[in-house]
Amino acid sequence: HVLDYLRTRDGRRPFFLFISYLEPHHQNDLNRYVAPKGYAERYQKYEVPGDLVGHEGDWKENLPDYYGICASLDENLGRIREELARLGLADDTILIYTSDHGSHFRTRNKEYKRSCHEASIRIPMVISGPGYRGGHVVRELVSLIDLPPTILEMAGAPVPENFQGRSVNPLIRGEARDWPQEVFVQISESQVGRAIRTKRWKYGVDAPDRDGWNDPASPVYVEQYLYDLENDPYEQTNLVGDPAYRAVADELMAILLRRMAEAGEEPPRIIPR
Repeated sequence: HVLDYLRTRDGRRPFFLFISYLEPHHQNDLNRYVAPKGYAERYQKYEVPGDLVGHEGDWKENLPDYYGICASLDENLGRIREELARLGLADDTILIYTSDHGSHFRTRNKEYKRSCHEASIRIPMVISGPGYRGGHVVRELVSLIDLPPTILEMAGAPVPENFQGRSVNPLIRGEARDWPQEVFVQISESQVGRAIRTKRWKYGVDAPDRDGWNDPASPVYVEQYLYDLENDPYEQTNLVGDPAYRAVADELMAILLRRMAEAGEEPPRIIPR
């Protein structure tokens, strides 16, 4: 469908094409990941990410398929790029490649994606096209909420004042000032949870008496996670409740409360562990 659209559009107006692939999403009806035929076999002995090692879950039976799905997706993105080049559009088209979440393969809770862990929230984002070339890596923390203002700015359109995100274009140009030093995470369905991630720390809270499917928020949360990502990038040691890190947790708690208020939530009470 994407290739057909590119080949048949009349070309009189600029286009915005949003392509949302199902893969590599977990197939709920089959309770597993399913790669195209022949793809999982390529990754039977591939490297296992460090955050899965030592955890149960179902990654051992699903990881080859997951890698195979990602490989197929990459190949099909390549087909789109080739078609843009063939049509003479490559030098006038900006591509943004990203995802809405990752997968922890049931190593952190009973499902795949709804948690504050890196496997769930740290996702790829690659921008390519005019004004976005040269292999520059942005080290600052950005969020999907930053994409709408980024795209509007790319198109030369005004960004509404009520947008909560910020364009990443100043980061890319090295002109950003007062960029947030953390990202804010809201978790539903698996729990009523909130978290922040800074460059070094991950701090998450949970509302254990609330229903993640029906309750959007809670007046009370309990500390659930504290990870030192600098020394524990695979989040193997939960430091929550450790007296040695109480000051760190208090500082992160204050930041989380501020971000919740900025998102329009009623300020809750967070119970320390």
